[in-house]
Amino acid sequence: MTSFGNQILAALILGLAVGFLARGMGGTEEGPNWLTATVTEVGGIYVSLLTAAVVPLVFTAVVTSIAQLREVTNAARLAGQTLLWFAITAFISVLIGIAIGVIGQPGQHTGVTADAAAEPGRQGSWIGFLESLVPANFMGLTANSSLADDGTISTGLTFNVLQVLVISIAIGIAAMLLGRKAQPFLDVTSSVLAIIQKVLWWIIRLAPIGTLALIARAVATYGWDALSSLGVFVLCMYVGLGIVFFLVYPVLVRANGLSAKQYFTGVWPAVQLGFVSRSSVGTMPLTQRVTERNLGVPRAYASFAVPLGAVSKMDGCAALYPAIAALFVAQFFGLDLTITQYVLIVFVSVIGSAATAGTTGATVMLTLTLSTLGLPLEGVGLLLAVEPIVDMGRTALNVAGQALVPTIVAKREGLIDMELYSARRTGVPFDDDTAEDGDEVEAAAVDRAEAEAEAGAGAAHLAR
Repeated sequence: MTSFGNQILAALILGLAVGFLARGMGGTEEGPNWLTATVTEVGGIYVSLLTAAVVPLVFTAVVTSIAQLREVTNAARLAGQTLLWFAITAFISVLIGIAIGVIGQPGQHTGVTADAAAEPGRQGSWIGFLESLVPANFMGLTANSSLADDGTISTGLTFNVLQVLVISIAIGIAAMLLGRKAQPFLDVTSSVLAIIQKVLWWIIRLAPIGTLALIARAVATYGWDALSSLGVFVLCMYVGLGIVFFLVYPVLVRANGLSAKQYFTGVWPAVQLGFVSRSSVGTMPLTQRVTERNLGVPRAYASFAVPLGAVSKMDGCAALYPAIAALFVAQFFGLDLTITQYVLIVFVSVIGSAATAGTTGATVMLTLTLSTLGLPLEGVGLLLAVEPIVDMGRTALNVAGQALVPTIVAKREGLIDMELYSARRTGVPFDDDTAEDGDEVEAAAVDRAEAEAEAGAGAAHLAR
């Protein structure tokens, strides 16, 4: 049977061919041809399948992992180290972004005109970010209504993954503090988590089909022609992304005594899916799987760190991009930034990255950065033409970082499974049978612990 990695690679190549074919068939964004419409629909359905599993996965995984952390003596240290490394990698990424923006001068080398300047319909703010932390309801659901040209009103439900994470953490801590009283609830939660993971395995096995459709849609519909006017900006972005991914991350991995090659081959399936899906949240199930199965991070820690990273660890969208984009806007409008404004770029990127909340695109983060610096928000419209193109690379880097930090922290804390990390890659990010075997091993360990506890209680009773 062809390996999973080869299936994804074949899907990428075939997707490029299908995309160019669809683009050659003509059509517009409002009236696409049948092939473009088909790959768009198939790709959208696949991302929807992954996204639909995010809420139950985050809730059950985080609640279960926090409850399991009560048996780990350094749980608070793990959480602190995770946040610290989130900040360290974001700090490095934003500095690289500033350097590239200063050297490349993308705002001075552009063919885009001031007519393209326009404020986005969605903006980020510090108050809005703080408000988004407070759940509006149990599952963080939000209803959005829109009025169509024909007068019909459509309403759709979306979820705020940051709110889901806050709810899950609160319930997990409560269950941990309740102890034995919460055990029946935790047993049910663990069973639901196992079921969700089984379903996710089926969905992720469809990744080659989703990849083919998504990359074909990208080639057929994205504004590649805009590269003629914004080519320097796109080049600066991908140079920065490449430096962080191929230079900074390997250095950090090697500095912590791990093989850079094993990290790349382990995280690559999730990076590929992040590139074509443009969604950290949609990719999160696969990111968590490769972090556990390929990189050897314990499930109890990975199921906490990866969802947290999906909403607050975005070196591409929340660090590198806002830095280069802010400099682009300033250069385009002929504004000189002060040292204080450069410091503010770093501050916003390191502290405010959770404002992106794992959604597709980084407009919210960019508007937050521009408003903090006092730069014109109309500058956002200048970059919309190439937004999908740069977003693919940004999301791929986000996903790579979301697996990197748990791996580094697990290694530093002596929790990583080096046998899994060092294993020869077969192209399959995880094996279904292996997952079941792992569950059986965990169950056996629990049974042994319970038996030992009962034996100890019996001995204590006899002693009395």
